[in-house]
This record gives sequence, structure tokens and C-alpha cells, in this order.
Amino acid sequence: MRLSSSLAPVVLALVLALCAPYEATSHARAEDTPSPFGAECRTGVSGSQVVAHCHNPYADVDRVRLHIECERWWDVDTDSAPVDAGPAVTVRLTGRCWKEVRSVWISHQRR
Repeated sequence: MRLSSSLAPVVLALVLALCAPYEATSHARAEDTPSPFGAECRTGVSGSQVVAHCHNPYADVDRVRLHIECERWWDVDTDSAPVDAGPAVTVRLTGRCWKEVRSVWISHQRR
């Protein structure tokens, strides 16, 4: 059986594409994938006092901030100054409300 002259280049291209090594056909490359990031943080509330410990197990520096929302409308919500958590470093963040604490969270930023 003979292939027509217009079909031969298509078949040849298909055979070459199927026989190419995996690295040549892969779209995800190692340098395209983001590196792991983000310190692991634990927060504790005792009355009106808040303490957070953040440990960064990764190579990139994580700039962490503690955010506290107070329960009472007249109590001022606070945001801590940013603290750099370097590779394999644990940092401690503290804050407080005058009365009860409504919620606490940590924000992360690449530096």
C-alpha cells in the first residue's frame, strides 16, 4: 500500500512526535515550578494576650505579620511589624487587646 504524497509528511511528523524523548515533550520544567514557601505558624490566645510562633523550614525568607481583631468595638485592632523568618528560623510575634480577642491570623510575604 502506498501513502499519498500529501499524507506522508503528516505521518512522518506524527511518528517523530511519538518517538521523541519525554523531556522534549514535557511542558512543565523544573525551573517553572515554584519553590515551596511559607512558615508554619501556631497561635495561642490567653485572655487578651496573643502569642504566635512561626518556623520557616524553606530556603526563601518569609516576612510574617501578626493580625489581631479585638471583640469590643472600641478596642483597637492591631497588626504587628513585619518580621523576617529566615531559613530554619523560628520567630515569636506577640500582641494584645484590652479585653477579649475575636480572631487572630498571620500573613506571609516573600522577601
